[in-house]
Amino acid sequence: MAFFALSLLNGVSYGLLLFMLSAGLTLIMSMMGVLNFAHASFYMLGAYLAYQVSAWIGFWPALLISPLVAALLGAVFERWVLRRVHRHGHASELLVTVGLSFVMLEVVQLVWGRAPVGYRIPAELEGPLFTLFGSPFPLYRAFMMGVSILMLVAIWLLVSRTRIGLVIQAALTHPDMVQALGHDVPRVSMGVFGGGVALAALAGVVGGNAYTTEPGMAFSVGNIVFVVVVVGGMGSLGGAFVASLLIGVVTTFAVSLDQSLLHLLQAVDVPVTDAMANHALLALKISQVAPLLPYLLLVSVLIFRPKGLMGTRET
Repeated sequence: MAFFALSLLNGVSYGLLLFMLSAGLTLIMSMMGVLNFAHASFYMLGAYLAYQVSAWIGFWPALLISPLVAALLGAVFERWVLRRVHRHGHASELLVTVGLSFVMLEVVQLVWGRAPVGYRIPAELEGPLFTLFGSPFPLYRAFMMGVSILMLVAIWLLVSRTRIGLVIQAALTHPDMVQALGHDVPRVSMGVFGGGVALAALAGVVGGNAYTTEPGMAFSVGNIVFVVVVVGGMGSLGGAFVASLLIGVVTTFAVSLDQSLLHLLQAVDVPVTDAMANHALLALKISQVAPLLPYLLLVSVLIFRPKGLMGTRET
């Protein structure tokens, strides 16, 4: 019971961190049709900026400053680079964001080096929040979950309850009409791109000290974020939320299981032959195949539901 409860909480907290990352990418994809391959690099940048700002003036100012700096950099990139290549098609947009990811990686390594930096959890958020069946649940993981939920509520209120949100929604489907009504659609796009990368940077601020802040962190989560966006449905914020929780929980449970696939089959009363018992694949532990599970889910979704779980466009 303790294993199940703690694995579920850890899976939800990891899933909510994935949602913080994928929400910004989903907004950018919905508004602009741009698959931003540098998105995970802004996650990395947010963590490094938070590490530096925390060293100067503390963690709490970094929680605000780092996403704002990332938003400014993202808006500048959209205005002076991405917008100029937009007329050349999606291939050019994809290539320029890939180039940006390499530039950001090199800049981070030049400034902070190739080794992990000592970005730590603030002292006031250390320790357990509660103890369940003798196993502690960290206070900082609960803080991460709270930030993710607040971000989800803020996005929903912005999109569905404000004038800005109405303009953004209208610009998704009828940009020419919105432009004719006097709204600056390119400026709206710039704001959406800046806001999207700010969400990625926020994920870096709250996730960088919980995990590891090092140059490879963008690559380690970048693939998973794209899996979340495709599984949830391209452009669907609700789909990204569901897919993030699903992948977070499934992966966490799988990593925690130290039993072989053969034991799993036996546990669910599947008849096991001698050939199956001696098969090398079935001898693998579930924790060993855990990294494959998101990609198997991706392939399954693309085969049986190409639009994703809650998507409206073909992936």
